[in-house]
Order: sequence, then structure tokens, then C-alpha cells
Amino acid sequence: MTMPDAVASTAPEPCDLLVRARAAFVMDADGTVLSDVALAVRAGRIAAIGPADEMARRFAPARTLGSAHHLLLPGLVNTHNHTPIMVVRGMVEDVGFAPAYTPGVPQGDMLSEEEAYLLSRLGLYEMLRFGSTTVVDFYRHPEALAKAAQEIGLRSFIGGRILDADTAALARREWRSDPAQGEATLREATDFISAWQGRSPLITPVIGPHAPDTCSPALLRQVAQMAEAQDLIVHTHLHQSPMEVEIVQARDGLRPVELMQEVGLLNRRTIAGHCIHMTEADIARFGAAGAAVAHIPVGNAAHGSVAPIRALEQAGARITLATDTKSGDMFAAMHMALAGTRIRGAGFAVKSHDVMRWATVGGASALGIAHEVSTLREGSKADLVLLDGRAPNLAPLIDGPGLIVHSAQGGNVDAVVVNGTVLLERGRPTTFDGDDVVAAAQAVARRLWERAGHTPRIADAVAHAH
Repeated sequence: MTMPDAVASTAPEPCDLLVRARAAFVMDADGTVLSDVALAVRAGRIAAIGPADEMARRFAPARTLGSAHHLLLPGLVNTHNHTPIMVVRGMVEDVGFAPAYTPGVPQGDMLSEEEAYLLSRLGLYEMLRFGSTTVVDFYRHPEALAKAAQEIGLRSFIGGRILDADTAALARREWRSDPAQGEATLREATDFISAWQGRSPLITPVIGPHAPDTCSPALLRQVAQMAEAQDLIVHTHLHQSPMEVEIVQARDGLRPVELMQEVGLLNRRTIAGHCIHMTEADIARFGAAGAAVAHIPVGNAAHGSVAPIRALEQAGARITLATDTKSGDMFAAMHMALAGTRIRGAGFAVKSHDVMRWATVGGASALGIAHEVSTLREGSKADLVLLDGRAPNLAPLIDGPGLIVHSAQGGNVDAVVVNGTVLLERGRPTTFDGDDVVAAAQAVARRLWERAGHTPRIADAVAHAH
């Protein structure tokens, strides 16, 4: 006769979700890739990971996800976005740098909070659809960004855009102070931080001075004092254009990175987008501070630029990857990031696994959550991405990282899990209506372009009854 306690000892453990995959990219320091694997999720965290047959015997899941065809990755960490800027996609890439300052282009100041929310949903949906599970987003109306992030379900670091420059003057390469705008944007940002600090497990406030050329030194010092007092992540743009360098040098007699150091904003709390137009001295200064780069290789390439990422990493900078809104495809960013290091003369020193780490562990580390996400290990939060390995561009699969970085695309993403919740399955959102998100953003964008004086050439889609 079998004893009751023996029966109990072999009974499967309950879990919320069992994820099956042909291969799993663990993203540990050793570059571990597991074959024929399953991962159990309980209470939003990874309970165990191991051979698929063993995990099937060990766990009794409430539901399953994936198959013997899928490839499993930690969720991608996308460290620099302004989701309402989706409104300019396809319209400004050919007009040169700084469309944000260009007459005839919808500006952030033109957006109502509702319009910002509807556009932000589109940007976040795209990032989810292409495998980002953690994002950084800062722009006008941070409350709207947070509302959208809650609806889409991504782990989000959100801030208000702070600046006190007359942007119309900047378009003419002139610096003019706009104190009223500085007071308004700082107040909006600080009110958001106060309201959202500790409010949601998925939303973390950050502080976002726009850039050294759009913020006066006095405003940057105020931001630095707040960041120090409240231990806030600082998100900004830095050395993104020759115009920025020119304006800051004329105004302050300093390179932008020197100014950021002088005002107290160059340290390990800082994540700076772009970091393109840097001298060797700039690179050394940035790296010595241990600041992080939000590397945006696709957006930079669209403007004819390649950031010196390998040199920055060698100098001590921490490297993260981002898409900067106009494309949400982090796989394209990985591909271009690796190509960019070789264009800049680094040869083959950077490998596919290194770039995958930039897109996962690098971003999580810069955001202070590497102990929680970005590695497939027991106890980590269940932020996961499944690729459909039956896609022709994901064959042949021999080792793995090279195929992901050089060949995978955002369209290969089949399922996404954030904090243990399945947000995307078979390429479709499970918790919101994706078609409604797209249609609402389209309507807003049309109104904004018309308001800016542009007559759209293509009519909106018309629904036909069948």
C-alpha cells in the first residue's frame, strides 16, 4: 500500500503559468542557452526553469504558453522614448535634425492631456508588440503617459519633460530663456513624481530635464538637487546634435557633458540618450562618471550618425538600448547597434551576446532593477518574450544569439508576459483592444497635423459592414 505522505510528495506543484520553449536565452554572464525547456511562473515570478519533461511532471499549471517551436527571452528593456511623438512618424525623418523645433510640425505644447494619452497608447502598444517589457518614457503630460502605461501593462519609468528654452529661437540656433515654461514643466514633473512615488508596482517616476541646450544651467541645478534629495533616475538627451554642442558652448563656455558634470547631473543615476557628437575627452569624462547611455542606433542612423558606443563602454559607461519612439522594434535596434560598432571601427570586439545584454541586463542595471528582471532565473519577475521559431528568418537555429541579433525581427514576437500576466498571445493583445488603440491614435494624429497647417494626402480607413 502507498502511504499518503508518499503520494503528497510526488503530487505536482500548482503554478500560474508554464511556458514551453525549444530554446531559452538565460542572459546570464556565461551566455547560457537551454534547449527543450520550460519555465514555471507563480505569483508573478519565475518559480523554476528546467528541462521541459521534468517541469511538466513537477508542475500543474493553471494555463500554459509556448510550444516546442518557440524561443524564450527575458523581456527587452527599452530605455528612451517619448510615446506621443508617434504623431510625427513617417513625416519628419527626411526633413533634417530637430523636427521638434520646426514650424509646421505638431509640437508637444499643442497636445491636450487626452491627445497625449491616446498617442502614448499607440507607442506603448507597439513596444509591447515587439517585445519590450520595460520602457522609459518622458514627455509632456506625464499623467497621461502613466494612464496609458497602466492600460497597456508595461513596466514603465515615466517622467515629465522639463525645459526653459524658447524652442522657436533654438530652431534659429539662438538661446532665449522662457522662465514661464521652465516653471510650468518643472511643476508638472515634480507633481507627477509626488503623486506616483510608490503608487504602482509597475510605474516608477523619473526626472527628465530635456537636454543641456533646452535647459538653463540654473534649471539643471534645480533638477540635480531634486534627484539627489529623492534618489531619482535622471533621464535626458546629451550630445545628440552639433547644434546642441554649439549652443551650450556659446551660452556657457562648456561642452554639454562638462555642463552636466558641473551642475551635478553626471553620475550613475543618469541615463543619457544618444551621446553621438563626443570628443575623446567627452567620452572619458562620461565614462569616468559611470553614467549610462541610452543608445538609439536606428534613430541616429536615420540622421546619418553613429554613436561611439564601444569607446564609451571601454571608458566605463554603461550601455543600454532604445528605439526613441519612431520605431518600437528593439530587434532592429540590436542589429543596428552591432553594425554600428563595426562601422565605428571596433572590428569584431562586440559580439551578438554583448548586444543582447545591452537590450536586457544593461537597461535593467541602469534602471536599478537587474536583480528583478532581464535574466531567466528562479526568483526573477516573470517578464518574458516568446518568438515563433517557425518563422523562416529564425532558421536554421544552431547556437542562437547570432540568429537573434542578426536575423530576428519585432514581427517574430508571438507572446509577451509582464509580471506574470500574459499581455500578448499569438501576436494580439489580451487585455485591451489593439485595433481601437491604433484607430484612436490615427484620429488624433490627423487632427494635430491639420492644426499644424498640413493637409493629409491619405484618407483615414473607413469601416465597411460585411
